[in-house]
Amino acid sequence: MSPNLDSPVQTQMAVALLNGPMNGEYHGNNYMGGKPAGSRRVFVQTDTGFVLGIDLDRRDNVHTVKRRLQVALNVPTEESSLTFGDLVLKNDLSAVRNDSPLLLTRNFMHRSSSTPCLSPTGRDLQQRDPSGLIEILGRSSRFVRMKQLVKDIVKAIKNGVDPIPVHSGLGGAYYFRNSRGESLAIVKPTDEEPFAPNNPKGFVGKTLGQPGLKRSVRVGETGFREVAAYLLDYDHFANVPPTALVKITHSIFNINEGMNGSKTHEKKQVSKIASFQQFIPHDFDASDHGTSSFPVAAVHRIGILDVRILNTDRHSGNLLVRKLDGVGTFGQVELIPIDHGLCLPESLEDPYFEWIHWPQASIPFSEDELEYIANLDPFRDCEMLRMELPMIREACLRVLVLCTIFLKEAAAFGLCLSEIGEMMTREFSGHEEEPSELEVICIEVRRLVAEREMISFEPEARDNEEFLFDLDCEEPVVDYTPKFADDFLTKDPLHFGFRLGSGRNPLSKLEESIEEEDSEAEEPAKEIFDDSSSESLVLTASKLSISLKNTNLAEKNLFQGMKPEGHRLVGQSSCNRSANEQLPGSVSFVKLADMNEDEWTFFLEKFQELLCPAFSSRKTLGAGQRQRRLGTSCKF
Repeated sequence: MSPNLDSPVQTQMAVALLNGPMNGEYHGNNYMGGKPAGSRRVFVQTDTGFVLGIDLDRRDNVHTVKRRLQVALNVPTEESSLTFGDLVLKNDLSAVRNDSPLLLTRNFMHRSSSTPCLSPTGRDLQQRDPSGLIEILGRSSRFVRMKQLVKDIVKAIKNGVDPIPVHSGLGGAYYFRNSRGESLAIVKPTDEEPFAPNNPKGFVGKTLGQPGLKRSVRVGETGFREVAAYLLDYDHFANVPPTALVKITHSIFNINEGMNGSKTHEKKQVSKIASFQQFIPHDFDASDHGTSSFPVAAVHRIGILDVRILNTDRHSGNLLVRKLDGVGTFGQVELIPIDHGLCLPESLEDPYFEWIHWPQASIPFSEDELEYIANLDPFRDCEMLRMELPMIREACLRVLVLCTIFLKEAAAFGLCLSEIGEMMTREFSGHEEEPSELEVICIEVRRLVAEREMISFEPEARDNEEFLFDLDCEEPVVDYTPKFADDFLTKDPLHFGFRLGSGRNPLSKLEESIEEEDSEAEEPAKEIFDDSSSESLVLTASKLSISLKNTNLAEKNLFQGMKPEGHRLVGQSSCNRSANEQLPGSVSFVKLADMNEDEWTFFLEKFQELLCPAFSSRKTLGAGQRQRRLGTSCKF
């Protein structure tokens, strides 16, 4: 289904914007950049990275959008789906808001030779394109400061000042400059991410929407995560630079021929969906100097943000350092956190917190920091992100809620930043990962959720003759979820279901083989229900924390053809290595998105009940016996 790169429409296809009829009534955002209020503009991206801007009215539907894509981009659309975040659009487009990015994904991997491709000339498309070189997607008031940057960059482009490619890192990135040649913004196209189809450094092999560097972060979806981190940094608390999602057009961007990573020799105007972040002048990054002189408050504030968003890639290279004294000596400095594309995964992941062993992280939170944490409202955060980034997946929002609650409860209990980070980081035993303390708590809560469902199904089974259960069966199946090849806990008769409310297949399976000693797995839940005393809860948490001590975590290839052995190469070309050869092993112990709203509410209730006992247990046992690693950085 790759577009025909020899077609005359290729020259202008990325700057094309097809205008639909304008007499519809749309009562969403009325700020349309000079367009009639009855239209909506959306930006449709194919899974190979090509972008088409389309003006819609209420008469448009999925069929008409696909037809315009077929005509403008010379791509077949029969065996494809139009998606909007978690939502697979059937025909109605009423849920799509103005300036939203949509993704056209292929249902089959081959291109039909019988598909007609009607190709208007590039000149026709150019004459019908009213869009600018850079358009901000979304109308948040926090994007206002970006508008002047956009104006300065557009002026420089028209004056012949070209962007500069960034040679470090695994993905495509570009410094866009003003008329004086000063860098104003760093732009990262979503289709040039690691393993994306147009990655300029040879890290190719996947289409947009497939699992990426982290299995729970899809290719092409790091851009809106960068924006989410900025939007969640209330009052500029952690100092995240202003960031927006844009549609941007320039000939500097990379287009690979087909999917093999080879590059085209002729540069053409290409439009991209990209993250657009203000460039902050700095002196070095955290890897260039000792960290002991970094301000405690700055480390704490960045750590608080990282915990909230479950940042899986906070390494020293994405902590910029700017000297405030203006002299050559190392005096007062300011820390600027960047590169948040691997935050908010779709399931609990092993985070990478560079600061976890810094001395600043062991210092207790200040009163101001505790007040900031106490005032965080994860449910309000979710509503804000749904409004500002409507393409964000519910799985990401549940991770945000869980981690924010964990942070709030841990800080209120008196844990410091390093203790919180350690509880979220997985243990390393021999050559195997074991779940983090946070994941162990969630595993136990998932067991309670499944047990509750079993109890609720028993009366219905007695009253309804249509459902017959074998009472002697050792492994009853909960029929509200699909049956996987292996049970979540091999000695637990309950099955943890993985059903997504939207009907999507889960991003990854949860597969474990648990070997427990002397039936310890049955005792914690009994104690929780039989004895509400604090001593019993502390004992329960102690047993819970060691109940997976002998866990054998065997990971399978969760996606067909994927070979997770080996390690990434940082800052080097992979010589067009396949993504299947480069993705490292990763285990998903706990998923959150498969629960319905009632189960999710019950989960959060029980989760909070188990937190204080777990915190008490950690204070009692300490971390001296734990062999812990820092995590796995992607140097993204």
